Amino acid sequence: MRCGEIWWAELGPPAARRPVLLLSRNEAYLVRELITVAPVTTRMRHIPVEVPLGPEDGLPRSCVANLDVITTIAKRSLKERLVALSPEKLKAVETAIHFALGLEG
Repeated sequence: MRCGEIWWAELGPPAARRPVLLLSRNEAYLVRELITVAPVTTRMRHIPVEVPLGPEDGLPRSCVANLDVITTIAKRSLKERLVALSPEKLKAVETAIHFALGLEG
């Protein structure tokens, strides 16, 4: 497990099984039971808190990581690794997090 990977997670109702983008620092996966993630969804609003993803990133279809909905989940919820994002996409994630949290400038 590493920051920037997308995993399938079993989250229970109402979210059920969904892909999530791992956001916790890499060292946290070794020692923490709870990790920080952002949901990956096909509901696209084309706003600055979303990072577009798709087949070019190793995902089956067009979707976004929604950095407006950063949340903490149990590490044991992660079931299967899908893909690791490129450094360019990770930079876009960082930019979206800054916008979502008002950390601009």
